Amino acid sequence: MSMATSTAGMMPHDPARDFAPSGSGTEYVLTSCEFTRVLTKLQRATHLIASTLDLDALLDRVVNDIAGTIGNVEVGVWLRAEDADEMVLHGVRGCTIHRKGSRLLIGAEGMVGHTAASGTMRYAPDVLRDPYYVGCEPTTRSEVTIPLKAGGQVIGVLCVDHDQVDAFPEEQLAVLEAIAGHVAIAVENARRFRNEREERERLERESKEARAIQQALFLKPTPLIPGFAFETAWHPAGAVAGDWFDFIDLGGERYGIALADVSGKGLPAALLMSATRALLRSIARQNASPGATLEQLNKTLLEDFPSGKFVTMMYGVLDAKERTVTFASAGHPRPLLVNGHRAFVDVETGLPLGLGPSAYPEKTVEMKPGTQVLMYTDGITEAMNATDEEYGPARLVQHFGDPEACVNGLIREVQAFGAGSKLTDDATAVLIRSR
Repeated sequence: MSMATSTAGMMPHDPARDFAPSGSGTEYVLTSCEFTRVLTKLQRATHLIASTLDLDALLDRVVNDIAGTIGNVEVGVWLRAEDADEMVLHGVRGCTIHRKGSRLLIGAEGMVGHTAASGTMRYAPDVLRDPYYVGCEPTTRSEVTIPLKAGGQVIGVLCVDHDQVDAFPEEQLAVLEAIAGHVAIAVENARRFRNEREERERLERESKEARAIQQALFLKPTPLIPGFAFETAWHPAGAVAGDWFDFIDLGGERYGIALADVSGKGLPAALLMSATRALLRSIARQNASPGATLEQLNKTLLEDFPSGKFVTMMYGVLDAKERTVTFASAGHPRPLLVNGHRAFVDVETGLPLGLGPSAYPEKTVEMKPGTQVLMYTDGITEAMNATDEEYGPARLVQHFGDPEACVNGLIREVQAFGAGSKLTDDATAVLIRSR
């Protein structure tokens, strides 16, 4: 690229040139030393531009760096509107007429609109003779508009004005065109970063709202049943949980107690959990036994559940008058019975809900005073430490060898077992105490 600059007077030519910059003009001289200085500054500006991911800060830096480097110019960055066939001014320096938010119709208004439509650079050595020029400052004499392209599409236009006729030598136009390429990439990166940030913020808001709804469902007082007390612990591994528990008043001093774990994680699991909980509450009051309740619930879920999704559930019916709990299991870990001895309730399990037709055998446990029954999810027994060792059923049994054992203490022990590592699965437990 030659650094020579023409100093000849105005020669007959088109009032504006697409892809045809010229160094001819009025007494404008750019020495090789000055050009090297300008080039160095613009290159440095390019690196600074590329380091910015905030779109507004990026465009302010673009216009200020270019204006400060070249001098005596007005600079604007126009981006294609998302809601109309228009260009919107997002960054501006040195123009008192057009402000941020100003719009130009693509293909119809200004050199900016023309460049956005044609996708080609346009240089007006004398703006007074250019049919597309729309005035910014009364002193403007020359203007160049350069398309900003990403993925082969025009996403914006870089516009630079000068107060001298034919003020931009070929070398400087080439540099500005190169700068425009970097600006286009930076704009796309900043937009992608902004969109991803907005998406993250949206998901975080939704997760917080979902968690608040789940907390409203679970973190409420347990039922007051003479002769019995309950402890619960609900610790989601993420913002929302697929684990859940519920107490259902069945009438006649009978109460349904459910503990379940929905396959998957996050919002999909939380949605399936809500649907399953609502169905259980409707079905439980229609059936006298937990086995029949699970069988009917399973039939309903087989019709509605997405393929591959399922729920494990331990469902018990507490008869406060008879002081018994009758359990039925849908692929869920067996409850732990503590009544002087510690052993897992020998309840035969049916298929997890939503996988296929199944029967659900029942097992009844007497709840004499002092008896405790623990229902829990596998997020407790399958919690791992740093060496990938599971907490396991044996430690669960050992924990409840202490007469003062409680579910919150169990959760603390599981977390300590993992040496402070974050639980990778929800951990939920319900303890039934007979007094």
